[in-house]
Amino acid sequence: MTPTFPDISINTDRLVLRPFTESDVPELTEMMNDELVTAWTSVPHPYTAADAREWITRTAPAERLEGRGIVFAVTEFLTQRLVGSVRLCNTDWRCLTSEVAYLTAPWARGEGYAAESVLAVAGWLFGDQKFERLELRTPADNAAAQQVAQKIGCISEGVLRNAWIARARPDDDPHGRWTDVRTDLIVWSLLPEDLESGAGEPAGGSGYTSYPDWS
Repeated sequence: MTPTFPDISINTDRLVLRPFTESDVPELTEMMNDELVTAWTSVPHPYTAADAREWITRTAPAERLEGRGIVFAVTEFLTQRLVGSVRLCNTDWRCLTSEVAYLTAPWARGEGYAAESVLAVAGWLFGDQKFERLELRTPADNAAAQQVAQKIGCISEGVLRNAWIARARPDDDPHGRWTDVRTDLIVWSLLPEDLESGAGEPAGGSGYTSYPDWS
């Protein structure tokens, strides 16, 4: 039987990390059409409501149910507005390692939500799930992603040369079309001992709430 992560939500002082629901389709569609998301990820462009619905109802649930990882919608505690996403993927259950990826909505940048949400997931992964390593890979030119890695205490381990394809709009293209650009990836890691005592643990008790299956 394939191991899977439990279906949970994670609370911090300002955020609720929970499963995506179909009510998130409009905001997810808007978030994924942001230029920085297009530039640094491999999501379809333009990103349609149908793409969002497919992600929410099929792709994201399958990540957990098939043991590859888990996907969280990141929402503000007070407004309940979607402000980002955190995803665990490429999980190795024998080695107890996983990779984290995240997005922040353009209307929520500059608030520290990326670091707060990733740190909360790391605290849960190490404390509740007893994992031993979390990995993060950032494109070499994505300074904001590198700042998040540094802020949460990740250690830079090296560079994977020519390992990612980003997208850019050449200045000399009058139509503003996106072009694939090959770039390096910086590999970061976070171990349980890298977190200070209590770091990543959401306020208000354990901070974890169980949900029924996403199916």
